[in-house]
Amino acid sequence: MQRAVVTILRSRSGLLVLATVVGCIAGGVGALAGADAVAAVAWSATGAVAALPLLMGFVEAIRRREVGLDIIALLAIGGAIALGEYLAAAIVGLMLATGEALDAYAASRAEQELTSLLERSPREAHRMTDDTVVTIPVGEVDVGDRLLVKAGEIVPVDGVVVDGRAVLDESSLTGESVPVTHDPGDRVSSGAVNAGESFHLVAAARAEDSTYAGIVRLVEQAQAAKPPVSRLADRYALGFVPLALAVAGVAWVVSGDPVRALAVLVVATPCPLLLAVPIAIVSGISRAAHRGAVVKGGGVLEQLADAQILVIDKTGTLTMGEASLTDVSLFDDTLDAEELLRLAASLDQMSNHVLASALVRASRERHLELTIPTGVAEVAGSGISGTVAGRTVRLGNLDWVNAGGEPPQEVAAYRQRTARQASLNVYASVDGRVAGAFRFADEIRPDTPKTIRMMRRTGIRTVIMATGDHPVVAEAVGAALGVDRVLAERTPAQKVEAVRQATAEGLTVMVGDGINDAPALAAADVGVAMGARGATSSSEAADVVLMVDRLDRLAETMVIARRSRRIAAQSAFLGMGLSLAAMVAATFGLLPPVAGALLQEGIDVVAILSALRALGGPAPWRSEPKLPPELSARLRAEHRVLIPALDDIARVADRIDTLDPDAAIAEVKRIDAFLQDSILPHEEADDREIYPILADIIGGDDPMAAMSLTHSEIFHLAGVFHRMAEDLDVEGAAALDVFDLRRTMYGLHAILRLHFAQEEALYQSLDDDYPADRQIGMPSALP
Repeated sequence: MQRAVVTILRSRSGLLVLATVVGCIAGGVGALAGADAVAAVAWSATGAVAALPLLMGFVEAIRRREVGLDIIALLAIGGAIALGEYLAAAIVGLMLATGEALDAYAASRAEQELTSLLERSPREAHRMTDDTVVTIPVGEVDVGDRLLVKAGEIVPVDGVVVDGRAVLDESSLTGESVPVTHDPGDRVSSGAVNAGESFHLVAAARAEDSTYAGIVRLVEQAQAAKPPVSRLADRYALGFVPLALAVAGVAWVVSGDPVRALAVLVVATPCPLLLAVPIAIVSGISRAAHRGAVVKGGGVLEQLADAQILVIDKTGTLTMGEASLTDVSLFDDTLDAEELLRLAASLDQMSNHVLASALVRASRERHLELTIPTGVAEVAGSGISGTVAGRTVRLGNLDWVNAGGEPPQEVAAYRQRTARQASLNVYASVDGRVAGAFRFADEIRPDTPKTIRMMRRTGIRTVIMATGDHPVVAEAVGAALGVDRVLAERTPAQKVEAVRQATAEGLTVMVGDGINDAPALAAADVGVAMGARGATSSSEAADVVLMVDRLDRLAETMVIARRSRRIAAQSAFLGMGLSLAAMVAATFGLLPPVAGALLQEGIDVVAILSALRALGGPAPWRSEPKLPPELSARLRAEHRVLIPALDDIARVADRIDTLDPDAAIAEVKRIDAFLQDSILPHEEADDREIYPILADIIGGDDPMAAMSLTHSEIFHLAGVFHRMAEDLDVEGAAALDVFDLRRTMYGLHAILRLHFAQEEALYQSLDDDYPADRQIGMPSALP
């Protein structure tokens, strides 16, 4: 605050305040000393000095053929000087000068979140050469340099963590206050603060290409863009200015005294419009920035408040945007799943394919020991081959892996079944035999369903998903999220056309994250880029950039936009209403010009303070945690273990008919043990211990009844499956009813996934700090 005041005092508005204060004091001293001529000159000069900037702005507005709000203030000052009301002219001048200073202060306070990013730009880096550390300007860092990031320092460039774990405070980038831990091999972004001990970093980008530099460029664009906020004020001015002039004219005609008309003009000076509206809008921009959304101008914020249609890309926006391994299917009894994954991941270390990185990541998560392959050859669009630990391994599409031969019946059946689901598969052969297949998925963001519901509550009436994916995949994701329309297999040009058609139906917001989304973002009324990884073409084309990789921040920004515009309107109407009341009093001679000028100063302060409300208030749909911290931690820990294991039930059901009887019986017994030892005790504890606590928090008459009924169905299906497993103990393979077993397992998988997803949504609604992990609660984008 102190720095903002100092900055204002050094600015034009500060000098103007100083000049008008000195002028008023000089005139007052002259009047007290009986030097009326000196007082008149000093007060007249004070009014003229304040009027000069208004006159310049008024002329510029006329050139643009816009409504000149300043005309009332100019008439008030000019009339006061002409009628000998010099003190009134000085007070109006002081009022305008202090109003501009208040505007500058409010804008400075409102833009604090934006300017803080610029001030925190990394300036230097510590480059390691042999065993020495040399401090260099950040602009001299090259890709591949090994850097030391000391405790408390800002990460200078994007890079990869090596030699130790990095604990980073990423709040300046994401708005999240909790430090994030990164393991060796993780990529980290510039601008984060090292909240732990020193660590080593290998630079992955130069400073100008790093995340923080991209964000700074976006912030500079946001600050440089002239917010077209005058539109809201101009709409009100269209009625207010003629009304004020008409009332002043009536006062003059009825009383025959031009001083009454002057008094009306003095109290009608439209500072509430000139100041309150911009302050509220800029405050909204600041608040959005604090939540991780850079809004490029006040006009964008106003449009967000009016948005009716949402067009949203799928990959990287509704989904995580990166493939993850969901299933390993075996066709070779001599290998287990971990060994096949180890062989495949060892080979894929040499590939740059996006699925290769997913495979390697999955192996590291399972702590598998990878080896360096030899004789590696990669054929674009087909696959990769090489030798791993003396074994010949091939990865890719089935025809290439199988060398164009006829696949075994089990493999062909798998391909046919997964083709119907539009699955993304990579096949593997070991020593010339098709050994297995890896299934990948792009998981739906955990916050996506909640975000879509939130945006519908803000006024979005139509949600359209546009994607280049296969219709089967697109329809599955659209159905899971409840979107209104699904546009599949759309090229970038077709996305642009879809956006243009949507804009014909209403004000349209387009959300995307990739380079191919940039044209559609530019075509939309408001383009929103998921820019958490840095400035891409989509970020440059967008009107709003989400600096944190969370879609729910867009819904929050839309709520902020609506609230800011509402506060702007309320503040303007409050000021105009008080001014109208004062105008009536002045018409009847109850307010002389000097008293009216003093009253108007108070009205301005009230309007500005009202506008500053846009900086605060409750966070959108965010409340104090209602779950006890220890309960929240327990629920999360249990779900983190159980939910990822649920898909194993469906995987066994998928292939139970391809297994020999002994293997099928073993799988059934394993699933039964998981149900009896893990799932059922968890659900029983929920009913007995957790649900009563939740019922007290939620209130009402038995609010957990529906969840308890779901428990009953889970207990029933688990009991049916347990009896089937017991029959296998007695009758062996003769009791192996594949049809009933598969049907029951599919039923268990479906109801358990749904039930856990419902619980996750409930827990998140009761505790804003309850984490939405990517492994918890939501289905994959690919089956």
